[in-house]
Amino acid sequence: MHGDSHSATEIPAKGAPRGADSQARYDAFMSRSAPEDDARLRLDAFEATIRPITADDRPLLHELTVGVFWPHRAHDLDLFLSLGAGYIALDEIGRPVGSTMYFPMGGDFAMFGMMVTTPRLQSHGAGRRLLRRIMRDCAGRDLRLSATRSGYRLYHSAGFEPVGTIWQQQGVARPIHLPEPVPGLGLRALEPGDLGALRALDAHAYGADRGKVLDAVLDLSTGVVVTRGDEVCGYALMRPFGKGMVIGPVVAGDDATAMQLVAPLIRECEGRFTRLDTPLQGEHFKAFLSAAGMGTYDTVTEMRIGPSRRSETGALLYGLAAHSMG
Repeated sequence: MHGDSHSATEIPAKGAPRGADSQARYDAFMSRSAPEDDARLRLDAFEATIRPITADDRPLLHELTVGVFWPHRAHDLDLFLSLGAGYIALDEIGRPVGSTMYFPMGGDFAMFGMMVTTPRLQSHGAGRRLLRRIMRDCAGRDLRLSATRSGYRLYHSAGFEPVGTIWQQQGVARPIHLPEPVPGLGLRALEPGDLGALRALDAHAYGADRGKVLDAVLDLSTGVVVTRGDEVCGYALMRPFGKGMVIGPVVAGDDATAMQLVAPLIRECEGRFTRLDTPLQGEHFKAFLSAAGMGTYDTVTEMRIGPSRRSETGALLYGLAAHSMG
């Protein structure tokens, strides 16, 4: 239930305070909690049991993602399981019928992801029960998620507000001409000594301290940075994901710098399936990605409880690590 946008949604101004309507929806949603949420729920003609997700549940999560045509492979699910917590719902013979996870970032923020319900049960309340479980676990934190069209109404009913659109740019990477260098900026491979600068840039652009996530992604990635003098002022990472490669996170100050960062990574992926998920669709950046064979495949709606957090000046988030982790 997480992957496509609700394009007709009216997006409020970033940083707008949480309104009375949003608070009322949140309170109404959470007030429906019941002891049954924690144990069993009747779905169709059978009951399902909700329990915490463990690392051993990777095959069950894979079964769920295949059922909704997500591209996740074993290594992708292992990354999520190592960084997050959540719940899985199983029917009476152990088949998975739903899952949900949250990824804490610092002490006051969490990203929701891996929210999947088998299509035949999406109207039976499993997603609602699972969502309430992680919302209770994350009480007091600001929250963010990426909503598909099928999940949008549920999240809106729970008090989430739309923030903007995430564009899923993907395709088989084509040969490209490298963009003109940005005056005053240097481009080089990522080095171990850059970690501190990357953490600071990422925390500013993302709006929360996701150092643990960044460390885990760095272990799986290659990357590049741009520098102004001795200062690192942008970065881009690339790693295997799904049926090919994903470029992200990407943090840059403008379209030209973002193109400078991702161009050599796209070149490395020529002939391979490549994906970049971006909340920013400047005309030049979008045209550059499309020319590289990475056209817009789909969209999701980013939603939040609490302030928007993501930066609007300075270093900006041009590419997500993953929909489930922002």
